[in-house]
Amino acid sequence: MRPSLLMLCGAFAFAVMGAFTHAAAKHYDWQVIALTRSILAMMIAGLLAVKAKTPMVFLRPWTLWVRSIAGSLSVMCNFYALSRLPIADALTLTNMFPVWIAVLSWPVLGRFPERDVWFGVLCGVMGVAVMQQPYLVEGNLGTLAAVTGSVTSAVALIGLHRLGHIAPNAIVFHFSAVSVLVVLATMFVVPPEQALALQLTAVWPAPAYLLGVGIFATLGQLLLTRAFAAGAPARISVIGLTQVGFAMIFDVMFWNRSLQIHSLLGMFLVIVPTVWLMLHRDSRNSTNG
Repeated sequence: MRPSLLMLCGAFAFAVMGAFTHAAAKHYDWQVIALTRSILAMMIAGLLAVKAKTPMVFLRPWTLWVRSIAGSLSVMCNFYALSRLPIADALTLTNMFPVWIAVLSWPVLGRFPERDVWFGVLCGVMGVAVMQQPYLVEGNLGTLAAVTGSVTSAVALIGLHRLGHIAPNAIVFHFSAVSVLVVLATMFVVPPEQALALQLTAVWPAPAYLLGVGIFATLGQLLLTRAFAAGAPARISVIGLTQVGFAMIFDVMFWNRSLQIHSLLGMFLVIVPTVWLMLHRDSRNSTNG
C-alpha cells in the first residue's frame, strides 16, 4: 500500500478516535480515557516486542525519557482537549506541532529559524487566539490544553528523531508505560470529577466508546508508523492533516455542529502555515541533499 494511502487511512483512524473520545467524555473523565489508551498501547507494544524478541530499554538513554515524558504530557493534553472541544477544533490545534518543531530547532539543534518560520508562528498564534476566544469566555481551557499538547508533541518528536538506534516497539512500550504512570499520578493530584467506581460501572454503550478510543488510536499509530517509514515525512505529515476534514464531517453528522466563522478562520490560520513549513522544509532538505 502506498505511504500516502497509509497516512490517509491513519488520519481517518485518528479522527474516529477523536469522535469516540468526544462521545466517551459524557461517561468518563479525560484521565480515564487517556489511561485506557495508554494501557492498551502498552499491552500491544509489549506483545509485539516479545514476539519479535526485541531488546527492551528502560533507564538509558536520557533522550528516551525526554521523549516518553513529553509524549505522556501530550497524551493528557490532547485527550483533555478532545473531551472539551469539537473534534475538528481540537485536532487542528494538536496538529500544529510542526510549527513548534521549527521554533525549537533553535535552542535544541542550533538552527536559527528563518523569517517564514516566525511568520508561520505569528499566523498560528493568531489562529489560536481566534479559535479560543469563545471557549475562554465559557471557562473552557480546551484550546490552551491542545496548544500545550502540540508543544510537548514537538519535544517528543525531536527526541524520537535521536532514537533511531532503538527498536520502535521498545520506544512505544517505554512511552506507553511512562504514560500510564504519569496519568495515574495526575489522577491523584487532579482527581476525576466523577467517582472512579461509578465510571467503571458505566452501562453500554459507554464501554464501547472507551474500547473504540483504544482500538483506533492504536490502529492510527500503526498506520502512521508504516507511512513515515516508507514516505517523505513532510508530505506524509501534510496528508495527516486530512484528519481535520474527517473530524469536521463527524462534528456535523453526529453532533449537529454548525461551523462558526471564528472556527473556520482559526483553522485556516493554523493549518496553512503548518502545511507551508512542512513542504518548504522538505523541499529545502531535498535541495541540500
